[in-house]
Amino acid sequence: MEVQKTSKQMLSLIDQVSTTNYVPFIFFYLKPCDSHIDGSQFSNQPKQSLSKALTQFYPLSGRTRNNLFISHYDEGVPFVEARVKGRLSDFVEATGEVLELEALNQLLPCRPFCFFQDYSALPQLGIQVNIFDCSGIALALCCLHKIIDATTISCFLKTWAAFSLGSNGEIPDPDLLEAGSRFFPPMESMPTSINFKRLPFNEGRRKSRSFVFDANAIATLMFKAKSKSLEQPSRVASLGAFLWKHAIQVSRSVSGNRKPTILCQTVNIRLKMKPQLPDYSIGNLTIKEQQTEIAEMVSEGNAEFYTLVSWLNTLDGKQDFGWGKSSLFSIPGVDSHNPGFNNRFILKQATHHVGKLNKKDTVSTHHNSIEAWVTLPDKVMAVLEHDPDFLAFASPNPSLGKFKAKKQRFNGESGKI
Repeated sequence: MEVQKTSKQMLSLIDQVSTTNYVPFIFFYLKPCDSHIDGSQFSNQPKQSLSKALTQFYPLSGRTRNNLFISHYDEGVPFVEARVKGRLSDFVEATGEVLELEALNQLLPCRPFCFFQDYSALPQLGIQVNIFDCSGIALALCCLHKIIDATTISCFLKTWAAFSLGSNGEIPDPDLLEAGSRFFPPMESMPTSINFKRLPFNEGRRKSRSFVFDANAIATLMFKAKSKSLEQPSRVASLGAFLWKHAIQVSRSVSGNRKPTILCQTVNIRLKMKPQLPDYSIGNLTIKEQQTEIAEMVSEGNAEFYTLVSWLNTLDGKQDFGWGKSSLFSIPGVDSHNPGFNNRFILKQATHHVGKLNKKDTVSTHHNSIEAWVTLPDKVMAVLEHDPDFLAFASPNPSLGKFKAKKQRFNGESGKI
């Protein structure tokens, strides 16, 4: 069944107040040990199946108009193929050195984490297939955080992967794609008094780092988080509280500022709706309680704002596009080109591997370990990543090797699908 759509898709109120920036993901795929096919040939089938997936998720091909609706679906999605001078093992072999996450931005089709005031011409999604000399592949996506949240992109990836393998990737009820705007109708005119941009963005240099918490560390933090009012704290709540606590302590010691701080955790509300919405319902169907009041406090400089996001039950990087399951799933870092994105913790399932990668895939997933992607002011991060109390539970993530950015050269072709 093909989905033909020519009418506008309305944004939801939540989409309207969402900040407009690209959130990046990179999935690394080793060349199958029994394959004699050149890496460039591996991109043919996913490219063909992408058109089918976009037919199902047609709003991802459109453009945002007037902060009110999505249209112009014929604009399409940028699709870039790039050749990388280097081996995939340069990225994924553990060297014992801390990964410079921002170096991975060279693999992306768009500038990540930057706030865009004018987004009418921006694609909702950008895709870049990076092919290494060894025929390994890094599939990079940049998702505009206007109508795409983690659940949306996870469902889209599953559909795309299904079509790539020749399976049926059709969604059951296309009418529910735009259900979010029915539950949260948009406003024709948004008030200008609240500056929502100030929540995740402000001035200054930032640094991103990745830390891994093993099962023992998480269990200890969960035990420490117990109280009379919270007898069974979750992994996410316990870990989020730990990260927030140490970020506050270091920030105050560095700046001397003791203003109040606010931690907001985004919550997927699809399954909390009555009736429940399917995961493929497009939009930012995650909410932060009291967002307007929080924006007022932050805009007036009366509080520091932190965000906690969990992808533990949403994004796992296990989609197979015909190359096997990904060896690693990584989030690039904030760099000097996008310094405003700040004070964010993203939790995802940790991946580890042992020794050097060769013909056997030695990467494994540790279901009980959690990776925390942390972005803070650079002076705060410089202290935090050497804080012994913090490192008693957190380990700098060695799962990706040191990226030798100066040795990489990118050449490729681009187009739209």
